[in-house]
Amino acid sequence: MGLKETYLKKIRPEMKEAMKYASIMAVPRLDKIVLNMGISKAVDDKKFVDTAADELSLIAGQRVQKTLAKKAISNFKIRQGMPLGCKVTLRGNRAYEFLERLIYVALPRVRDFQGIPRRSFDGKGNYNLGVKEHIIFPEISYEKTDMVKGLNITIGTTAKTNEEALELLSRLGLPFRKK
Repeated sequence: MGLKETYLKKIRPEMKEAMKYASIMAVPRLDKIVLNMGISKAVDDKKFVDTAADELSLIAGQRVQKTLAKKAISNFKIRQGMPLGCKVTLRGNRAYEFLERLIYVALPRVRDFQGIPRRSFDGKGNYNLGVKEHIIFPEISYEKTDMVKGLNITIGTTAKTNEEALELLSRLGLPFRKK
């Protein structure tokens, strides 16, 4: 049984009872997951953005969008419209499938993993997670990658508060650090 079926059949009714929601539709759910990769070396060579986009599309299983500089910054040698990174938004079944791979495959591969921090909520029910090495995902071959890149993962939920989002994500299986 996948993560989405577990949420629909087990987690959602349990949360409705525990948090005393009036309706099953009031229970928070996973809305979207945004993967973002900013490439600082793209200023020197544009091929870094292309390789990062290829690797991010392997991780996400979906085509990525290249992000462009909004303004020119002369101190950093950045011109307006220059590609500086890439991002992809996962919704629905792909979001649940990615979250399942993140929890059960990728995070256990992090060295000296103690759990993810509880303080990375934004106040509106969204969680941000920074990954220093994108090679923790099994889709990426360490031998074929030119450099280790960082990755920002934003998990968007329909929760109104941080406490609701923490309850939802911990029931989904995200390994938070002990207090």
